[in-house]
Amino acid sequence: MNVQLENNSKRDAILNSTLELVKSHGFHGAPMSQIAKNANVAAGTIYHYFDSKETLIIELYIRTKERLSEAMLKGDDETLSYKDRFFRFMRNNYNFYVENESSMLFLEQYINSPFAKNYPERESDLFANKIIPFFELGIQSNYFKDIDPRLLGPTIRGTLVAAASFRLSEHMVYSEEDINTVIQIVWDGIKRQ
Repeated sequence: MNVQLENNSKRDAILNSTLELVKSHGFHGAPMSQIAKNANVAAGTIYHYFDSKETLIIELYIRTKERLSEAMLKGDDETLSYKDRFFRFMRNNYNFYVENESSMLFLEQYINSPFAKNYPERESDLFANKIIPFFELGIQSNYFKDIDPRLLGPTIRGTLVAAASFRLSEHMVYSEEDINTVIQIVWDGIKRQ
């Protein structure tokens, strides 16, 4: 077996194990010993890839945001109107949450934990270089109200997370038309009049 592939598969197994344990038990309920056991690796193997649990959590955050960003950008077409691109980004974001519940729950826990406060500079390159500039363009090009970008993110994310959570808990089953309506409400709330 290719050593690089084996190393990547062990690293991925550790990250995936952490993601599932954090979903079920939170950060504190995911000890390194249990992460190793669920990843089917020796406890010491984790420290070959991550020097601490803190580093592991931060790296998982970056990987998860990278995957979210890839999902959001799927099918992006710069020839479309800004509004059409916004709607596609939002549908893709919602679908990512529904298809990756563990990732959605992990991101919510991370964002509401000391990690986000203590390591604000740690971010996915793709998110920082493609997603954030897309929303900044919306503000600069007067598609959106003159709003602080720090307020725009939680407004949008909160709506999509709530919709995905309702869908996953089966309180509501949304059609594509329903999600478009939700996105339209977000758009109407932030667009410049």
